Amino acid sequence: MTYDNLKLTIDANIAVLEINRPKKLNALNRATIQELHEAFKSLKDNDEVRAIILTGTGEKAFVAGADISEFADYSVEEGKDLAAKGQETVFDYIANFPKPVIAAVNGFALGGGLELAMSAHIRVASDNAKMGLPETSLGVIPGYGGTQRLPQLVGKGRAFEMIMTAGMIDAETAKNYGLVNHVTTQDELMELAQKITGKILRNSSQAIKAAIKAVNANDEDGVDGFKEEINAFGEAFGTSDFKEGTQAFLNKEKPKFS
Repeated sequence: MTYDNLKLTIDANIAVLEINRPKKLNALNRATIQELHEAFKSLKDNDEVRAIILTGTGEKAFVAGADISEFADYSVEEGKDLAAKGQETVFDYIANFPKPVIAAVNGFALGGGLELAMSAHIRVASDNAKMGLPETSLGVIPGYGGTQRLPQLVGKGRAFEMIMTAGMIDAETAKNYGLVNHVTTQDELMELAQKITGKILRNSSQAIKAAIKAVNANDEDGVDGFKEEINAFGEAFGTSDFKEGTQAFLNKEKPKFS
């Protein structure tokens, strides 16, 4: 499948998906959001792909925000629909994706761009990265999960400060806050993302899928995350990967997961 606003390459079980609108600093418009949904849907069904690295084209921006020109004249109902559809088709879809998603944040990750990075399971950043949620400076609030995921990652107080001031933080501050896992140079960013992904691929895809679901269960209203973990733990005993992993361990061999 070809895309107008994305680049997709697949190699050694890893898909690299780039938002490719460099002249717009990779800003998210409706077409890009739709293509992101289509791309992730195809990657979910692709048995060759076991992990995804999500990044932006160029050296300036991961995603510099949403394309404001598209919604500047929206009504209340259109605004609600914009947020609901975006969360359902992309942001929540990525957060609950059954394969690990690593965001490689190069440059600006602002507004919807930071929300996109926060939807990923792991974030690494280049040392020139700048992150923030500037929506209140436009008279609106984050609408793609920013008010929910940011406090989970950095704590309520810091989330309030970032949202209320509409300011940006640098990569090292983001690391200290727990917003990103690692910081490296821009030249080494993709290499680091590939290295982390390579470590993930040594392990059971069946177990990782269950772990993603169990971790996310803690954030769902009315769901007992501990109960979800217990169920997933028990069900793992019936998988081929459990048999392979335990036998390899007992035989002092490296497991060969299916």
